[in-house]
Amino acid sequence: MLTRLREDAATTPEQREAEDAWRAEHRDAGVRIAGVRHSFGDLNVLDGIDLEARPGQVIGMVGPSGCGKTTLLELVAGLRDPSDGTISVEGEADAERRLLGCAYMPQRDLLLPWQRAIDNAALALRVAGASRQDARRQVSGHFERLGLGGFEESRPDELSGGMRQRVAFLRTLMAGRPVLLLDEPFASLDAITRAELQGWLAEVLAEDLHTVLLVTHDVEEALYLSDRVLVLTPRPARIAAELEPPEPRASDRAAAVSSPAFTELRQRALRVLGGEAE
Repeated sequence: MLTRLREDAATTPEQREAEDAWRAEHRDAGVRIAGVRHSFGDLNVLDGIDLEARPGQVIGMVGPSGCGKTTLLELVAGLRDPSDGTISVEGEADAERRLLGCAYMPQRDLLLPWQRAIDNAALALRVAGASRQDARRQVSGHFERLGLGGFEESRPDELSGGMRQRVAFLRTLMAGRPVLLLDEPFASLDAITRAELQGWLAEVLAEDLHTVLLVTHDVEEALYLSDRVLVLTPRPARIAAELEPPEPRASDRAAAVSSPAFTELRQRALRVLGGEAE
């Protein structure tokens, strides 16, 4: 994992050179989806999806409920194989190898109620064989950075919804996989907390280079957090439009989402979701 500063911060030539070298080394990595179709029996869910997420990119996907967004993440993660087409993660097309390259964050936080926050965050490390003491040591330094300092020993029912989602995201990060699959990570939160966590996630993604596929029903969220946004049709899903946000993960979220360019792009996305042709 390559740690970097925010792109709008003053970076040194050495840091930019290191990032360029990282991208060159991983030029054949990321996620590639070609001609993917998928059905459950007679139910066609995906119909010819093509997508390339280069290393370090965040690709957002929005679409109607039930159009197949979560199914696509499951296919990428290697939880099943597509009915037709190909998927590769970090250059690996085999389902088991794809699974090793991905960390999946589902819609619900799924924190273990009997475990403390730090132990929930360290779960992937424990599964990988780390001792409880070593796993806690590796995780503890991230709590302050993610706004969770002082809550390491709290149980899930002692945390707010936003804090629970941060713990769940930290658990996903600690899996150490190059590809993050985020399935509506903030869907259960109120609008104020959701906006706060979008800004928080933008900072985290600016610091740690991952390839990210983000599924959400929130057009504003997708446009703010993503380098590209794919607008999907109703089932069976096809890509109806591909949008490029003007300022992905800008440090001033409020200014970014209220800019004329952002507002126009949001309206364009909503028109496509409403059935208008591009």
